[in-house]
Amino acid sequence: MTRRELLLLLCGATAGSRGLSEQQKAMPVIGYLGGASPGPFAPFVSAFRQGLADTGYIEGQNVAIEYRWAEGHYDRLPAMAADLVGRKVDVIATSGGPVPARAAKDATATIPIVFVASDPVEHGLVASLARPGGNLTGFAIMATEIWPKRLELLSELIPSINVIGLLVNPGTSSGRIIEEVQDAAAAKRLQLHILNAGTDTELETAFGSIVELQIGGIVIGTDPFFNSRREQIAALAACHAFRPSTSREFAAAGGLISYGSSLSGSYRQAGAYVSRILKGTRPADLPVQQPTTFELVVNLNTAAALGLTIPPSILARANEVIE
Repeated sequence: MTRRELLLLLCGATAGSRGLSEQQKAMPVIGYLGGASPGPFAPFVSAFRQGLADTGYIEGQNVAIEYRWAEGHYDRLPAMAADLVGRKVDVIATSGGPVPARAAKDATATIPIVFVASDPVEHGLVASLARPGGNLTGFAIMATEIWPKRLELLSELIPSINVIGLLVNPGTSSGRIIEEVQDAAAAKRLQLHILNAGTDTELETAFGSIVELQIGGIVIGTDPFFNSRREQIAALAACHAFRPSTSREFAAAGGLISYGSSLSGSYRQAGAYVSRILKGTRPADLPVQQPTTFELVVNLNTAAALGLTIPPSILARANEVIE
């Protein structure tokens, strides 16, 4: 082999190595920042991946995802968000309400962020739904606006009810949720008790006070902690009271009835938004979307266990009946 042939061979190898490196770098990386735990949020992560797949991105093939889970310890979120920024991810997707989205926003003003959260304007995530501005956009799950409908369902389900409870996480809940439920309860002439819980022990204490307070039904505030404790809450509620909740996942976990927008649908759409951003669309050009359909889900197994008969008027309107 001549010296010239050897040089050509070495140059070719170097070029090939550089090409491979550039190819590897070309795979975009999504940072996924979750406030809760991966197990209970697995259906939503699956929906998010489906949204990516629908628009041409398959995890492990042409896109990578780095996951960070706070496991309910919200104080960990700022460091996790900073870590994702330090790794120079291309987009950050946040899961579990406004707190992870806020942590991501505080960590970067340049990396695009796609959230699924309630009341994004009130929480200061975006300037407006139609024109979010900045580097954030996403999906508002309308957690507060439909409380009157939930209380209407509760009154229809249990006509004799006089006292209800609202379960909220004092560490993350919006004051607007409490105001909306207070107004809706007053309109129905229902007495309302606020039950605070942000830990497993506090959950048991809250449900343990139901008998003493003569609570006939409980409504569950929107919070990632409650989503990650669906089975525990369903079991406690079955022992103590009846309750409508916010999403299908609660009814599927054993809750009696749920009414709200499809969380899985929102996460699937979030995956599609991330895809559009990876393809060059600016977050500021993507309006924050609100749900247009709401799901009424009834669990007849739970109703039977409680000795309840679901009124035909509710069954006729149900989008799904779990038997």
